[in-house]
Amino acid sequence: MNTHLELVREFHRQLGIPQPEYPETAHLSDMDIVMRQTLLMQAGQDSLHAIVVSDMAKLLAGLVDLAYNALAAIACRGDDLLKVSVTWRQDGSVLSVAKALSERIQQCCSGETRDYAALYYLCQQLAMSFVNADFDGAFRAVHADIMQSTPSASGNDYAHRLARETLPAAPDLTDNLYE
Repeated sequence: MNTHLELVREFHRQLGIPQPEYPETAHLSDMDIVMRQTLLMQAGQDSLHAIVVSDMAKLLAGLVDLAYNALAAIACRGDDLLKVSVTWRQDGSVLSVAKALSERIQQCCSGETRDYAALYYLCQQLAMSFVNADFDGAFRAVHADIMQSTPSASGNDYAHRLARETLPAAPDLTDNLYE
């Protein structure tokens, strides 16, 4: 199992978020998919905002949050991370990055593991080649920060679940930038 997925599953266990034990699987309900889309769109908005203000550390944080939320959906399905080929137009253009992120987030409406995996791999590629950063180090820093935070909401209705699964603001990831 992918080490980042294992970290997300650890986060879910700490918060009591239901997830099948691997290799058991479950389908996400329509409301679960909508909740996951909400989380992905929030992280996507943060990423695009970071592009607009030219803040690479915040862009890295947004990409890690997107990847973390994509893996959270996979964990809630009980699946493992699938190997998926992901390409984006590597022309250095911020528009091609924004387009690739927006399209991948939209495709996650399917609720399928392959689409969440594709978003994860896109975030990983963008962090390493567009941002020029240590994706693994940044992911682990965000995870460590999340594990130290205490969930503010309890209950199992979707409002509480959304609040509980919304990631806190990422720590400063400047040390994970190579340039």
